[in-house]
Amino acid sequence: MTKPIFIGARIYRGSSYGAHHPLSIPRVPTVTDLCRALGWLPPEAYRTSPCAKPGALLGFHTAPYIAALQQAERTQQPDLDYALGTVSNPVFTEVYRRPATAAGGGLLAAELVRHGGQVYNPGGGTHHGLPDRANGFCYINEPVLTIQRLLSMGLRRVAYVDIDAHHCDGVAVAFHGSERVNMISLHEDRRWPFIGALSDTAGGAAINIPVPRGFNDTEFDVVLSEIILPAVVAHRPDAIYLQCGADAVTEDPLSRLTLSNRCYVQAITALRDLAPRLIVSGGGGYNPWSVARAWSCVWATLAGHPIPDDLPPEIAHILRALRWTRKAQPSESLLTTLLDAPRPGPISDQVKTAVKLLRGRITVSSG
Repeated sequence: MTKPIFIGARIYRGSSYGAHHPLSIPRVPTVTDLCRALGWLPPEAYRTSPCAKPGALLGFHTAPYIAALQQAERTQQPDLDYALGTVSNPVFTEVYRRPATAAGGGLLAAELVRHGGQVYNPGGGTHHGLPDRANGFCYINEPVLTIQRLLSMGLRRVAYVDIDAHHCDGVAVAFHGSERVNMISLHEDRRWPFIGALSDTAGGAAINIPVPRGFNDTEFDVVLSEIILPAVVAHRPDAIYLQCGADAVTEDPLSRLTLSNRCYVQAITALRDLAPRLIVSGGGGYNPWSVARAWSCVWATLAGHPIPDDLPPEIAHILRALRWTRKAQPSESLLTTLLDAPRPGPISDQVKTAVKLLRGRITVSSG
């Protein structure tokens, strides 16, 4: 496979966690509509995600939990033994099928890159899911299942890079102590789930980069060039999984980071040539306009399409038609452009300290 592939599914269209949940907003459908309207998504570049069967989920999740998740979908009743029906993890109409479809997309992505290539699964990136319960809006841990599939195909090493605003706690549970999976997580310090400290190495398998409130583009550039890229190069991966949660941008309501979406473009551009296989997913992101714009820029970068300075009115209409339960109204730039203006700033002492410490830990792998 040479040309990048976009994985989507109809189940995301109209599916919602509930009117007052942060994931009440449309995300994958808006990205799909924007990319198609811009001519970036011809039929040959698109694959429909299958819904993963229960047996395919048992490499990480327990059988009783998966059975409970299916039962919750059938009955629409909570099961608090498995954290199903909480405020964060509500029971909704597609509570099994939607996350199972995201996981199916990840498993398909692994197969598509078997001989090399790049795949985008914006519905994936559900990095908080735990073996025996829902956690942090995530019911099934797609990144874990996808990486497990890559390893089962005979790949020796996988680099997992996560630039979501929240720590990848479920992935860390899965690969604690692994010599084959190197986890690199950039996330907001003192933000849920309140783990992923600078000193936490997940048994030698992780590099955690907690960053302060107000983390900006200048600081991202330093972290990317001084920590993330050297760590990936040292690991010598056969595949890279990049989790592009869009909640680290300024407009997101669930973080206090101040990145532009240019950082996602920068990460993809820098990482794509460091391994013969690249899988990119979505993740967090709770402002409908900023998510749609960031993830559309992700696909444009992967597929090699120039990002226009301004959207034609007939395409900008897709963004103008979005509605949000929050009172905040989007700026005009969120309605008429895709790429943010740069958001530079000073480099904090916390970031300087992290770079100095973590650079000392990065050594060339002898595996």
